[in-house]
Amino acid sequence: MRAVEIAGIGLHPFGRFDGKTVTEMGVAAVRQALADADVDRRGFQAAFCGTAYSGVAAGHRVLDALGATGGPIVDVEAGCASGGAAVMMAAAAIASGQYDTVLVFGMEKMPKGIIRSSFFAPWQEEAGLSPAPAYFALRAQRLMRESGVTKDHLADVVVKNRGNGVHNPDAMFRKEATAEDVLASRLVCEPLHLWMLCSPNEGAAALVLRAASTSGGVRVAAAALRSHLPGNVLSEATPMSGLVDDDVTPATTLAADAAYAQAGVGPDDLDVVELQDTDAARELLSYEELGLCPIGGAAKLLDEGATRMDGRLPVNPSGGLLSKGEPLGASALGQLVELTRQLRGDAGPRQVAGAKAALGHTVGRGANASVVILTR
Repeated sequence: MRAVEIAGIGLHPFGRFDGKTVTEMGVAAVRQALADADVDRRGFQAAFCGTAYSGVAAGHRVLDALGATGGPIVDVEAGCASGGAAVMMAAAAIASGQYDTVLVFGMEKMPKGIIRSSFFAPWQEEAGLSPAPAYFALRAQRLMRESGVTKDHLADVVVKNRGNGVHNPDAMFRKEATAEDVLASRLVCEPLHLWMLCSPNEGAAALVLRAASTSGGVRVAAAALRSHLPGNVLSEATPMSGLVDDDVTPATTLAADAAYAQAGVGPDDLDVVELQDTDAARELLSYEELGLCPIGGAAKLLDEGATRMDGRLPVNPSGGLLSKGEPLGASALGQLVELTRQLRGDAGPRQVAGAKAALGHTVGRGANASVVILTR
């Protein structure tokens, strides 16, 4: 199997862009990635496009606008993990020798308001048991009971990520927040206040992957996608789908274990992480599910300052979804753009010194969890 590297990256800022179509945003990100890789519009053999809300043949529309059609173009939908799923397929195609250079991109123009998904039956949505604040709040309450997390910890996650977002010109929110600000924002569903929830929005991101050279570039050491195991009422899968069973391994842990094994690294080898922070409690839960701390240890890890920019394992230096917002198809790829910059040493004021190993993590409805490990 051949090694795979990231040859080029591109990003359209995340936010709200009423005057732009989703296709235009995808074109902008793809142009940047091709230019960064020094690849022309005919210089890749296949393309994978991650998106959930962009309609039929979304990837074709982007590449048609660039005059870059003719090869295989595959649209990939895995909720928020769509981009991670696309990277997994693209990297595998290169590693196997099927292609030498592959374009991966994702974009989204999200409807305003609470995310709706046809994955859920109408009764689940009406009861709040869907990817909505009511469900996130139930999950947060359980984490508080089991891991010693308090509202102050939830506010601290927002303060950390909003502080990081100040230095990210592509983020939607670039203003620091205090804990008092967070807790004074409107209570949506106990314990979650408005500022503890990310904003679905718009944006695009792109990568050019190729068979690795000997130049010491950023390598895709692992790319894993896993789906949920049924049984846990408050799993990341279908809320209320089964019995209460605390022994069901989360999809995130399944994906992380697979990625660690593929890359030959463990949590202690990581230098920087971008992970799912759909809400503040989701970030803390991700610490545990990714093995960054023991189960029940999320509050302690945060209290120690380990996940801050000056800590031993900075988490979400980009500002995370709480700063950037979340255009689903671009979410995982946006993380990988950030992590590539970190490993290249090009992240400016949010640079993690000496970063050599990085992990990106997203969770998409279904539930799909993607974990991608990059090394240099």
